[in-house]
Amino acid sequence: MRSYLTTIVAALAAAAIAFFLATVAHRLTRRLGRRSLLMTELAEHAHRPFQVAATVLAVQFAVRFSTGYAVGAQWRQVALHALVLGVITTVAWLVASLLVVVEDVALARFRVDVPDNRHARRVRTQVVMLRRLTIAVIVVLTVGVMLMTFPSVRGVGAGVLTSAGVVGVVAALAAQSLLGNVLAGLQLAFSDAVRLDDVVVVEGEWGRVEELTLSYVVVQIWDDRRLILPTSYFTSKPFQNWTRTEAAVLGTAEFDVDWSVDVQAMREELRRLVEGSELWDGRVCVLQVTDATGGLIKVRALVSAGDAGSLWDLRCLVREHLVGWVRDHRPTALPRMRAEVGDAAGALPWQSVTPRRPVRRLPEAEVPDDARLFGGSEDGDARSEAFVGPEEPAEARR
Repeated sequence: MRSYLTTIVAALAAAAIAFFLATVAHRLTRRLGRRSLLMTELAEHAHRPFQVAATVLAVQFAVRFSTGYAVGAQWRQVALHALVLGVITTVAWLVASLLVVVEDVALARFRVDVPDNRHARRVRTQVVMLRRLTIAVIVVLTVGVMLMTFPSVRGVGAGVLTSAGVVGVVAALAAQSLLGNVLAGLQLAFSDAVRLDDVVVVEGEWGRVEELTLSYVVVQIWDDRRLILPTSYFTSKPFQNWTRTEAAVLGTAEFDVDWSVDVQAMREELRRLVEGSELWDGRVCVLQVTDATGGLIKVRALVSAGDAGSLWDLRCLVREHLVGWVRDHRPTALPRMRAEVGDAAGALPWQSVTPRRPVRRLPEAEVPDDARLFGGSEDGDARSEAFVGPEEPAEARR
């Protein structure tokens, strides 16, 4: 009984000393953390696992050195084994928290709340994926080490190794889909195909990548729904990434109007609208007639914005304004079906063979930039080279 009491007192004393020392270290770390981000992260994330690990380790040493081998041998063996398992668990917890601290300090250097955050989002995606992978590895190793402390588990080790080939084949077949998603997640993290906060179009839905894990990707749809897809989807099927190189994107608004519409006046109205809107980024404002069949012409307005959200609002604004403009200022350009009865040489305006007044044609040099998508401006010239390629020199053609 005296031996048991001695062990209990020694264990409580060791736990109190370890708890006190961990608390003192925590206070010193917090004080130093006023000038160091690393110390701040250690004080916030590593304090509790360090405190628990130090206490369990101190109790384990106290029980080991305060009891004899002859007195209470069975009780001592069970207690020490339980304490060893506790030490392994708390040390693994401490290591995982230290890795989280290091990753958070590394991520603090890359801000995502700035306009040009493509590189920061790429690094954050890779670090988050590595964090999940390292924590999973730590958990697996911890469970393995804890199992190896049991003699019965060590005894069946030879049998497990003997049947490792069969077990490996069965496990590979059973976890084929899971392993495929894990490898696809790692491929996405390091191939830069998709990152956190990227704007993508998948399955006909437009949204933002909210979460990227080793097995699945969560896409936040524009109406706050969540589309959850396996990571293998992004490596096996095509999808649109609107922000892979930059956040600025182009968008269209199309109109079916009558042939009598004044395209130049509509083009000037589009320019006036976007120049007065804060949604436009000043890069592209083009209005072109893209089709003229079936009794109507199709007019396409192409505009640009700094990000996908602004582009959506700008496209809606262009549609609303130009629809109202055609209705109020060009009512004859509204879509309509014609039926003509009688002689085509009548006196009606649309039956006239020659225009009633001369129409001034703009020289080629005076064609406005709003009518040209590939050329006419620096941005248009760059777009033309990207889609067509640089002009071949005359010497090379010869």
